[in-house]
Amino acid sequence: MTGLLIRTLVFTVVVPATMAAYIPWAIIGATGDRFDVSGLRALGLVPIAAGLVVGAVCFAGFVVEGRGTPAPYDPPRRLVTGVLYQRVRNPIYLAGTSLLLGESIVFGSYALLAWTAAAWLIWHLTVVLYEEPGLRARFDGAYDDYTRRVSRWIPR
Repeated sequence: MTGLLIRTLVFTVVVPATMAAYIPWAIIGATGDRFDVSGLRALGLVPIAAGLVVGAVCFAGFVVEGRGTPAPYDPPRRLVTGVLYQRVRNPIYLAGTSLLLGESIVFGSYALLAWTAAAWLIWHLTVVLYEEPGLRARFDGAYDDYTRRVSRWIPR
């Protein structure tokens, strides 16, 4: 279990941190937008916090329930359908989108808002073209049953 946790943390520092921290940092540096939690911009802290919490719960589900990591090279051995995955099939990507949206609000940045839309499109295409076919092949009928019960993006 410790090995899975370490591999998940390493993956988190590389992939999600790139999408939600390193790229936004570069965008902010290029545009000159500034961090500001005065007035309505403070509301951006809510989706940031929600994204961080949901992401952490999802990553824990990969380790504990799935006996694997979110990384494509070290996928879960079991289909992860518990906790947040009972409501929506891709809560990790919704968490990332929430976090980026919050950053866009806090920085008052249209450039970050455009990155949020681009990131979601990248994640959507990844899900549809790569993840779902792989899950269907690896978990056969169990994944098909899961897709009939749980929506891809909109929680039920």
